[in-house]
Amino acid sequence: MAEWRFLRGWSEEELADRLERLQRLRRNFTPAFRVMTPDRGWNRYHSEAVIAQEPPGRPTPEGAFERARDAIANYQFSDPRIVEGYFDPDAPLRDRRMLLQMKVAGLRYLAGVIVSAIRSASSADETVFGYRYDSLEGHIEKGAEWFLLTKNHRNGEVWFHIQAIWRPGDFPNWWSRLGFHLLARRYQRAWHRLAYLRLREILGSRGLRPVPGAGEILRVGPELPNPGVWEIG
Repeated sequence: MAEWRFLRGWSEEELADRLERLQRLRRNFTPAFRVMTPDRGWNRYHSEAVIAQEPPGRPTPEGAFERARDAIANYQFSDPRIVEGYFDPDAPLRDRRMLLQMKVAGLRYLAGVIVSAIRSASSADETVFGYRYDSLEGHIEKGAEWFLLTKNHRNGEVWFHIQAIWRPGDFPNWWSRLGFHLLARRYQRAWHRLAYLRLREILGSRGLRPVPGAGEILRVGPELPNPGVWEIG
């Protein structure tokens, strides 16, 4: 069951204690993604946007792609006004356990995830880096989310993509479940849009096409881009 508080968070000591507890938790779902379909009650959504421009070709040393890679690995794209992440920065990315503090209308929820898969590949057309995290026991959602960074070698565009498969998880009370049902989509849309804006700011990007508005950025449907990544891990 997710831990929650109203109008206040947790001290550094409390967060360290909760993070240590995550080491003993398991996933709260069975990751058989081929059967996690909308007709079985699973939601699928994705968003994407250009976050930087580099010269054509493979990523340049210390360029936007490499700096974005570090920012994504360190969860810096997440707006802490909505979701704040806590983890051991010295732990390897693969199998890293992260404590997420989700903030909704004055309420705060703590829930854990584990980085269960990493994708790092390069072809003649593009370079890709990303990871997937899966929800752990006690999370208010069940499912997984991919964060993928790509560079198009032809035109130099650097894209960030977020895609997820999820359904409601373990809520501490009935009114939290009701509030999630009423407010989740609004906060999800805002979180997605702000992720791209934060990365652009981190990278100092200028002159890019506008990021779609919060009402347009999140796409929901039965299909997801990059379906093969769900079988990695």
